[in-house]
Amino acid sequence: MYLLTAAYVTRRVLFSLMALWIGTQVLADVGDPQIRTDHSWYPGELAISTFERLFATQAATYERVTGRRVDSDESKALASWFWRNTHYWHGETGRRDLWGEGLTQGKDKRLREYWNGLFGYGFGLCGTTHSQWTAELDHLLGHARGRGVGVAGHNSFEVFLQGGAYGEGRWALLDHDLSTVIFDEPGRRLLGIAEVQKDVDRWTNRSYKPDRQRGWLVCGLHPSDGNSYRKYAVAEYLAGYAGPPPMLRLRRGERMRRYFQPGLDDGKTFVFWGRNYNTAGIPGPERSRTWVNQPEKMRGSSNGTAHRNGQARFANVVYVYEPDFTGADYREGIVGEGAKQVVFSFQTPYVIGATPPNNKAWGIYDDGCRNGLLLQGKATCPVSVSLDAGRTWSPPQPFKDGLDLTDLVKGRSHYWLRFGTAAIRLKNTSLVIRTVCQVNVAVLPWLKDNETTISYEASAREVFSAGPELGLAKSFVTDGGFGEKNVTLSIKPGKPVVGLHASAHVASGSPPNPRVRYHIEFSLDSGKHWLPLVKERTILRRGDEPGDFWSQSFSYGAADIRAEAGQPILVRFRNDGGKRYLRAEAHLVQATGQADPLKVTYAWADSSGSRTSSHVFRTGGDWRLKTGRQVRTRWVEFEPVR
Repeated sequence: MYLLTAAYVTRRVLFSLMALWIGTQVLADVGDPQIRTDHSWYPGELAISTFERLFATQAATYERVTGRRVDSDESKALASWFWRNTHYWHGETGRRDLWGEGLTQGKDKRLREYWNGLFGYGFGLCGTTHSQWTAELDHLLGHARGRGVGVAGHNSFEVFLQGGAYGEGRWALLDHDLSTVIFDEPGRRLLGIAEVQKDVDRWTNRSYKPDRQRGWLVCGLHPSDGNSYRKYAVAEYLAGYAGPPPMLRLRRGERMRRYFQPGLDDGKTFVFWGRNYNTAGIPGPERSRTWVNQPEKMRGSSNGTAHRNGQARFANVVYVYEPDFTGADYREGIVGEGAKQVVFSFQTPYVIGATPPNNKAWGIYDDGCRNGLLLQGKATCPVSVSLDAGRTWSPPQPFKDGLDLTDLVKGRSHYWLRFGTAAIRLKNTSLVIRTVCQVNVAVLPWLKDNETTISYEASAREVFSAGPELGLAKSFVTDGGFGEKNVTLSIKPGKPVVGLHASAHVASGSPPNPRVRYHIEFSLDSGKHWLPLVKERTILRRGDEPGDFWSQSFSYGAADIRAEAGQPILVRFRNDGGKRYLRAEAHLVQATGQADPLKVTYAWADSSGSRTSSHVFRTGGDWRLKTGRQVRTRWVEFEPVR
């Protein structure tokens, strides 16, 4: 556990210093740089990093493959299902310390947030993926239009479809984890689990009237998967949520390289955050049966996926930051400094990984992990880490070249790093901060054969988070509290704010009361006036239901707002049913400085051998990269340049 002493700088002081610096000098960085390629299946983040972009990409892919228009609830849901089958696979994720009780403990161990689940992992067990997916279907079709459903030894998924053959609305099976949808005999509409349960053997038989399935194989991963639908037990309403879309920020002196295969540069350094299956001699998460990396085979398949070791594996992101202390550039990376300390911050849409000290399935939880956070250089000062915005700090350790702090930050997406000396004393120390994260290979921008067009945009935005971990959120509580019927967070931004995302994990009851109204409000004037982020939101219950329910739910929302740097923003969570807030979080979308140009470098192999090429984007635009045949993308790197 972290220790707090009077000698340590407080969060209030850090934020005051941060606001002062940002307001008195002009810094440059690259906020939210994104690219996309014209790869048919895996174009990268710029094609999928908001729900609007994602839905457009899903629709275009579905129409290209099926020849059918995406113009109804059913076609939108099928396009979403098809895309998730080819971008997210079944596997055991490493946990996050969401409850402040350790990585292996906590009230609820599922990772339920959508964007981190998609970008940082890209894999999860059935309950995990389907909980996260509720957020996508709710954005696609409307509030509470997707739900998790407990069946026999499995957590399935249903979507509430309206219009056409569905009339005013019916629940329909839309199981991503088992790659299964089931149409009625005429092929007019999708069946719900309650309907399938009545005659499981007929409806899950791949040979039964296959033409009705419109090219989608029943139980596409394994023919016996349909046995799960013999039971219809639990409904999980609002079982997941969406936080801020993925945005990263690169500072001067920082570069970010994304590797498309495990192993990093030497092919032997494996850094991950999930179960170590150690399949075919390669440590880390993997899946043998999935449509990921073979999306073109899904529609029209008659046999499903064959077993192939390592069909899908994790990928990596490596951040290398060399702050320049000869001028003011290093201040792009700090949240505070003084005569005896400099505090850097780090935040990523991915998840910090680890090289475990052993080959155990869950060795990532053991002490002695490496390669997640590594310091290099010649500094001579103590170093501490905070995971709660400076409220508490780890015991200081003497800096040394190669100091590995992985055990302190693994499984997180943020940290503060404090050097116990003045910035001037870090000059000429060749300080390097290296952070290695896990990423979903299917969200990376792949190159394709016979020339690739690469498009670039940067929104000049970044995210500052008060959560999702309970310990981090506690640093911002000013009224009420967790475990109580209301809670208020107060966040003082260091930069102009252009957006707000907030969510709460609520003990909503079993069954959930549809009359309870949930609110999330924010204030820009210290609580004198409150504006709605979520207003009178209820837990909608409709259509057929099983006999039991998950006793919790999520209340979440987002809005574009405008607030000046240094102006406290209050976020209040409340409801009129006396329901307790187990956990809550808020995320500010902040405007960054004038963007530097960005150098993008690709490394790949094709029929002509190993190749690399770079291009500098000064504004948005396209780059036509001459690729040959049989392209295999190795890595892509971003680096701000002057």
